[in-house]
Amino acid sequence: MKKSQKTSEATSKHPILTGIIRIAGKGLGFIEIQGKEEDILIENENLNTALNKDEVEFVILPKKVKGRTVGKVTKIIKRAKMEFVGTLEHENGRLFLIPDDKKVYKDIAIVGDVSSEAQDNIKVLVKINDWTDPNRNPEGKIIKIIGKKGIHDVEMSAIVMSKGFATEFPPEVEEEAESISKNFGTITPNELAKRRDFRQTLTFTIDPIDAKDFDDAISFKKLPNGNFEIGVHIADVSHFVREHTELNREALKRGFSVYLVDRTIPMLPEALSNEVCSLKPNEDRLTFSAVFELDAQGKVKSRWFGKTIIHSAKRFTYEAAQDVLDGKSTEHKNELETLNALAKKMRDEKFKKGAIDFEQDEVRFELDETGRPIKIYKKKRLDTHKLVEEYMLLANKEVAEFIFKARENKKSDEPFIYRIHDLPDRERIANLGIFLKALGFDLTMRGGNVSAKDLQVLFSKIEGRAEESMIKTAAVRSMAKAIYSTINIGHFGLSFDYYTHFTSPIRRYADLLVHRVLFHHLNGTGIPQNEWHSYEKMARENSEQEIAAAEAERDSKKLKQVEYMSERVGQTFDGIISGVTEWGMYIEEKDTRCEGMIKLRDLGDDYYVLEEKTYSLVGEKTKKRFSLGDKIKFKVSGADIERKTLDYSLQ
Repeated sequence: MKKSQKTSEATSKHPILTGIIRIAGKGLGFIEIQGKEEDILIENENLNTALNKDEVEFVILPKKVKGRTVGKVTKIIKRAKMEFVGTLEHENGRLFLIPDDKKVYKDIAIVGDVSSEAQDNIKVLVKINDWTDPNRNPEGKIIKIIGKKGIHDVEMSAIVMSKGFATEFPPEVEEEAESISKNFGTITPNELAKRRDFRQTLTFTIDPIDAKDFDDAISFKKLPNGNFEIGVHIADVSHFVREHTELNREALKRGFSVYLVDRTIPMLPEALSNEVCSLKPNEDRLTFSAVFELDAQGKVKSRWFGKTIIHSAKRFTYEAAQDVLDGKSTEHKNELETLNALAKKMRDEKFKKGAIDFEQDEVRFELDETGRPIKIYKKKRLDTHKLVEEYMLLANKEVAEFIFKARENKKSDEPFIYRIHDLPDRERIANLGIFLKALGFDLTMRGGNVSAKDLQVLFSKIEGRAEESMIKTAAVRSMAKAIYSTINIGHFGLSFDYYTHFTSPIRRYADLLVHRVLFHHLNGTGIPQNEWHSYEKMARENSEQEIAAAEAERDSKKLKQVEYMSERVGQTFDGIISGVTEWGMYIEEKDTRCEGMIKLRDLGDDYYVLEEKTYSLVGEKTKKRFSLGDKIKFKVSGADIERKTLDYSLQ
């Protein structure tokens, strides 16, 4: 969240401040002020049309509400968004949009021409006009009919659009992608002459079973000196997606591919992402590569970066590659076993230097032909997942170090996009320590700070325990968010001094930028210093888009979890108490991770109160205690698919 700062003073009593407002589901606003522990509360009547994440001017009022400082919005500086998804509903002869986002606290009145499809229970995308009167509903025009509420494809599209992503590409962008594919899809002798040829070096991809966009491949060669040449070959997207084109503008606008439970909303049209850029087996492909000489201990002895051509000999799935490591298959056995052994040594060295393993169980969904979830299961993390991850981390780290040191040595002064992760906030770490103590764990802190190695120790203690996922989630939330920046401060979580994103330009725009900068540097052409501002802007926008893409993914999972449990009302499950509040406790089912709430009033005969220090609910008469991390049996008592919430009760 952007910190508020003083901009001017209306009077000595009521200085005008600026900040980013957060809206809670009940129509209350909160604004953070630098140097103050508590946010400023903005009551509904003082929002003055402010919506979630708007940049606003506000003043602090001379009163308190339940001990909290309150304020009033005086001006909207910048709207965070103007387009909203929701369901149409007629009321008193007028048509309104009931927003899916419950942080939008007023329904939107529909104005302008309305098609015959715009009926009740139809989901649409609406763009609001400039809303200035808080006593009136905002007005907006329908810009896209999505479809009937409750249908799987409609709900998935609604989630994507609500986060600001388009589900389709503009015709001119599709046409440009098709033209590029036809005109540049064939590799000419002239282009081949500019590249290092790896077509005779064993190369393969390792990807999910349902992947179509293969953006990275690994090559392997044993050298006469006993070392190994390992190539990390990345789809050369920058060769096809050029600056100042409609295709590039659309990729920048999207920033990321969005991964939902059943589909991918790609950053690039499929003519590129799934075809000409994708590193398909048994086909020549243009790549941008990071090539390393590694010794038997996984230490980098030399490195090379440049444009290449490859010919992938094999498309492995993670499971098929794992079968080789497990002795169930012999295809490229020696190469995979050596790559895995080196990856394990690099991984061990990474953790020795302080990297934190935040890896958590991920859930996957099996859907029927209508999109109804029939099974939810935990994704198994294989050695082959870790193998690929280590080589991608190596390439990202080495590219960042190469550019940083080139700039440091005055050989380069062009802007660059780093992937940075700041030190944890002291207050959040202190709260994490209290949270852990309530669960019976101690977090070592020195002077209010925590080291990566201290978190490593904690994670080793909780490995395999019921509380592991919950504690890791709490730890992640206490950390700063990893973001893109033109200023390098290192990566706390990985314990790297230099880090960037180089390995996924098909699905992340930041990687495409990194490819361009690296190519300009290797070519000696450079990027003008006056481009710094635009790179800073792109880094900031990419960080924001990353959050939106992650939210869309989470929302799609939450929807399917609620749908799954809605068909199991009355059934009993095992869970763990994942949160306690003054209004009830949250329970997470142990296998599907479906989280729901047992309301305070449903806990039984006793009256329960929140004991904040121990994260417990305690019965006044019986002294019965429900504490964070406790295992519990519960029954599904209700499901609200529209609000994506589950109601549980004690069993």
